[in-house]
Amino acid sequence: MPNKVLALAGGVGGAKLVLGLSRILGPDELVAAVNTGDDECFHGLHVSPDLDTVMYTLAGLANPETGWGLAGDTFHALGMLRQYGAETWFNLGDRDLATHIRRTQALREGATLSQATVELCRALGVGHQVVPMSDDPVATVLATDEGELPMQQYFVQRHAQPKVKAVHYRGAAQASPSPALARALDEADLVVFCPSNPWLSIGPMLAVPGIRQGLLSAPCLTVAVSPLVGGAALRGPAAKLMAELGEEASSLGVARHYLGLCDILVIDQQDAELASGIAALGIRPVTAPIVMNTDDDKAALAQRVLELGGL
Repeated sequence: MPNKVLALAGGVGGAKLVLGLSRILGPDELVAAVNTGDDECFHGLHVSPDLDTVMYTLAGLANPETGWGLAGDTFHALGMLRQYGAETWFNLGDRDLATHIRRTQALREGATLSQATVELCRALGVGHQVVPMSDDPVATVLATDEGELPMQQYFVQRHAQPKVKAVHYRGAAQASPSPALARALDEADLVVFCPSNPWLSIGPMLAVPGIRQGLLSAPCLTVAVSPLVGGAALRGPAAKLMAELGEEASSLGVARHYLGLCDILVIDQQDAELASGIAALGIRPVTAPIVMNTDDDKAALAQRVLELGGL
């Protein structure tokens, strides 16, 4: 029987580790369950930024400079929309728009988000399973000093500048895990928390009834990779967000957030001094290089994670 690994992912950091895992595990051994709390409607189209980042990365099509979007994409349609007076603060490339058009069309024809994602991945030659956390709508909304802001407005339009007071996951209580994620939770030999933002990428998943409970009852090990190195996020606002929410902006703060959910936390060698504090929480700390600049870095970290999981 092949090993079954469930990776919970969101954002560029999550996509990088999923790519590393995909270089080692076969299509029947890996399920990447992806955050959809960032999903938004732009120009009448259903956009799933994290799903697309993981999909494009596995397809070898992601923009290497940004980690998101398509390499070599152009933005003529966005320029025309701007000329028409539309809001264009969220960048959608011309080829990227085709993804959102096809997804929206499939959803309007009655497909679930899971089914639409399978179709898109198959068309791009992605053999590993990339699945949404839920087929039901969930929206990450941040309560800030400028009022409530949906995730994309906070992160992209406002560049994560407003001070965050709380994070809400609208619709999560009424949502269910996607069928593939529910199945993966039951079958997993290892669960991996990718180095994604604990509040903005992993948090929406944990808010969906059944996912946190499934992780708590799963008999397998859970290995998390910290998204912070030296108290700073490699990408995104994780450290700023943690500090504003009254949490320690460090891998120790990440460990506290994942308390009860993860057995092992992989931290960077720069943060070795935090190991004793993490161990005191009952989580096993492991130091390793976690910065993934190259494909070899991604595969090496993935191999280390799998070894820690006993695979």
